[in-house]
Amino acid sequence: MIPLQLFDPASSTYTYLLHDSATREALIIDPVDAQLERDLAALQARGLTLRWAVETHAHADHITSAGLLAEHTGARTAAPADCGIGTAAVQLQHGDTLDFGGEQLRALHTPGHTAGSMSYVWRSHVFTGDTLLINGCGRTDFQSGDAHALYRSLTEVLFALPGDTTVWPGHDYHGRSHSSIAAEKAGNARVAGRSEAEFVALMQGLDLPRPGRIDEAVPANLRSGLRHDAEGAALQAPRAAEGYAGDVPPPLAWQWVQRGEAVLVDVRTDAEREWVGQVPGAAAVAWKQWPGMALNPGFDAQLRAAVPAGGTAVFLCRSGVRSIAAARRATELGLVAYNILEGFEGNPDAQAQRGKTGGWRWHGLPWRQG
Repeated sequence: MIPLQLFDPASSTYTYLLHDSATREALIIDPVDAQLERDLAALQARGLTLRWAVETHAHADHITSAGLLAEHTGARTAAPADCGIGTAAVQLQHGDTLDFGGEQLRALHTPGHTAGSMSYVWRSHVFTGDTLLINGCGRTDFQSGDAHALYRSLTEVLFALPGDTTVWPGHDYHGRSHSSIAAEKAGNARVAGRSEAEFVALMQGLDLPRPGRIDEAVPANLRSGLRHDAEGAALQAPRAAEGYAGDVPPPLAWQWVQRGEAVLVDVRTDAEREWVGQVPGAAAVAWKQWPGMALNPGFDAQLRAAVPAGGTAVFLCRSGVRSIAAARRATELGLVAYNILEGFEGNPDAQAQRGKTGGWRWHGLPWRQG
């Protein structure tokens, strides 16, 4: 079995889609925001359920679509712990594994291009991001780069893998798709046959141009590619209520809904509900909509139609970010608004149920597949 390799011409970035043939659960590595529709189409065409959107590092030349993929599909995001991608649901350490169906991806900490850079091993394949390229390697002159660390990552970690391991790089600028550990160990122009001192001297003398999108890409990628909420605040869910009635745990919110004391409002996108599943009994009032994940201009009117004037609403989204913004706006409209903590992504019970029952159960609430 080999991964599906996808290419973004603008940044020469390779994205990789892996899946388990039995369960059809999938994992994507280094997705690109400009290719979101392509990647969603690839998942749907193959009947795959995306479980993970994974980064090798915080990229400087393109913006990731990991956060948007999670919003659309219900997948979880994962990133190297030392990269500072605070919005990633899972912060990976060396040796950690991610399961998708019966398959497993193993993380290898390979710093040097950035301090947190990771490579990932799956079966007899390794996805090296910007650490090891075909006949080259990532640069080390910005963003916590360290040529000494990169030399050790290449020679002591990656070159220690079996020689027949297939190398799938994060980029290639010459139309090449893959290589092998044996080939790179023997002939890589940057590192093969060089001492650490020689490698460091070579890397320090490259004098490469500054990446054109670095000022835009790195800040966005530290938020999983998600930009900002309606107030311009970084998309990081606070843990204390601010500008709305409060935060409530899912069981309590569901009790209120069952007793008729509150209206459950699902603020995910229409596409997200169709792909991941519907919430029976919830009012579907999207906070943002695709294309562009722009704010829904009909939000106010749709919310007023769903919740009686002066009534109480509890807001649900994937991760508990959009629901905070929606609760703030609902408060401005005169409603009593609560945010449901962490959405369904933060609930391991919901995650565990998927794939076992053909749907979701969220604190006793059955989800209907789209």
